Amino acid sequence: MKKFISWVEIPAKDLHRAVKFYNSVMQVDLQIADFGEEKMAGFPNGEGAISQAPNFQPSSEGTIVSLNAGNEIDGVIERIKAGGGKIITGKTRIEAEGMGYFALFTDTEGNKVGLHGTS
Repeated sequence: MKKFISWVEIPAKDLHRAVKFYNSVMQVDLQIADFGEEKMAGFPNGEGAISQAPNFQPSSEGTIVSLNAGNEIDGVIERIKAGGGKIITGKTRIEAEGMGYFALFTDTEGNKVGLHGTS
């Protein structure tokens, strides 16, 4: 089966602030690309981007994108707090057998985002 999610965009009001936040939280090096009215920083595996465009508005309502925290969800949660994000729901065991843990947070732009991890 192909990966279920083809592309995800996390909207930003301040792209530089958002990129700094996600680089710190996920320990990556996202680079900003300028496409005129739209600017974006693509995710490492091509599955999406943090984007700034006139009609993109960050929101704490609506679709929730969950980032893969692997086996270090606790460390990612600590980096979220240190980077200016806010934890909405702390590390919570998913009731389905073998599905790991989730958490929800608000990023520096006001988006509600999820985490999924194995431990």
